[in-house]
Amino acid sequence: MKFKIFILAAFCSLSTFAQQEPQYTQYMYNQGVVNPAYMINEPGLIRVGSLYRSQWVGLDGAPKTANVFANIPLNERIEIGVNYVNDQIGDVLTTNNFNVNFAYRINVAENTNLSFGLKLGVDNQSLDFTDQNVGGDLAFQNGETTSLDVGVGAFLFKDNYYIGLSSPSVIPYKIENNFGNGDSSILYKKDPTAYLMAGYVYDVSDVLKIKPSAVAKWISGAPLTYDLSLNALYDEKFELGVSYRHQDAIAALAGFNITNDLKIGYSYDFNVSDLNRFNNGSHEVVLLYTFDLLGLQKRYISPRFY
Repeated sequence: MKFKIFILAAFCSLSTFAQQEPQYTQYMYNQGVVNPAYMINEPGLIRVGSLYRSQWVGLDGAPKTANVFANIPLNERIEIGVNYVNDQIGDVLTTNNFNVNFAYRINVAENTNLSFGLKLGVDNQSLDFTDQNVGGDLAFQNGETTSLDVGVGAFLFKDNYYIGLSSPSVIPYKIENNFGNGDSSILYKKDPTAYLMAGYVYDVSDVLKIKPSAVAKWISGAPLTYDLSLNALYDEKFELGVSYRHQDAIAALAGFNITNDLKIGYSYDFNVSDLNRFNNGSHEVVLLYTFDLLGLQKRYISPRFY
């Protein structure tokens, strides 16, 4: 019961403390979920994937996120990305988001590309306190809203580095609680977000690559947060990494390329904040598959490590 009270107390200040965007440790495998300009830039190859995250295991009402996605090049310059995200915080807050990214690439220098992206989609948020012991408190009324979801981004990349800037949600919205006497309170508010991301791939040898990467996230009215990661890829098959999320968690990552087309990844987050007393960490699993429609995979002997 104390865990449910803890989660419900967080809802009293949702406009300030809510997990407004789903949290990912293995964001590097689907950067299109936060930057609509992200491209795999491999004409003839279609990449599909799925991700599942169980956050703060052992804490009743903790977030759970599922993401299904695809990157589909239409030609050498245009690529679309499709994302469906289901994010749940206990039985109270449910988010369903479906969006399509449109990215256009230009060549700015030899082997250096700059892409611009636009995201269009629908975002549905619902609050349901039916199963919570809130005693008919008017501060906890059910509510739902559906809104247009628009995002923009830019992504500069080469074979061995990338820099991106994006705002995956530029339109704010809120769920209000009307008390019937002209007064109201905000149950949930989603503000615009901004991301800055960068990564570099260093070839240590013919079989070993090292990739440091970072992503910073800003939400209006909230402090800046950031992730720092360091991944190593051996023989294009085995991947290990560590990550640090500012004042929140440290994580271990592992990945394995089962075949040239199929990859699986796993991460475990250990909380370093006060929440570590109430949970047993966070688990995240990602599965990626690449369809080689035109038999072009032989052209990509050393695929991009992001």
